[in-house]
Amino acid sequence: MFDWYQRCAYDGEQKKRFHRQARIALHGLAEELGFSESSYDLRSNRAGVAISGEIILHHDRVYIQVCQPATGADSGILIRTCEGRRDYEGGRNHLAPLSLLDHPAELAEYVRAVMSGELSLISRMFGPLAHRRLARG
Repeated sequence: MFDWYQRCAYDGEQKKRFHRQARIALHGLAEELGFSESSYDLRSNRAGVAISGEIILHHDRVYIQVCQPATGADSGILIRTCEGRRDYEGGRNHLAPLSLLDHPAELAEYVRAVMSGELSLISRMFGPLAHRRLARG
């Protein structure tokens, strides 16, 4: 498994690996969600040397961004609903730990909950996600 938590800041080779692996993981997530390749864009912004940049899966109904937060918090996956691939603001932000990139079925379940808009379902799922973050060694 890839180490999502090895810092990319000031390490160009690690940043390349992070972006490559995140693109692979997001492509797998799109497959898990049943998205056709024509229904989403997969792009990446390497940004400056001090940060990881971001990798984005932008579907017609959901926007998913992966990065290493500069704060060090384990909230590197941002998920929010959107109304088309030109919607860059979308709905509420929902965060998940980077470790879920290694578990596409679990991440897909969380993405589906966000897409459903059912806050009670999202809240029920957040507890186990928060526990997973705390358990990270």
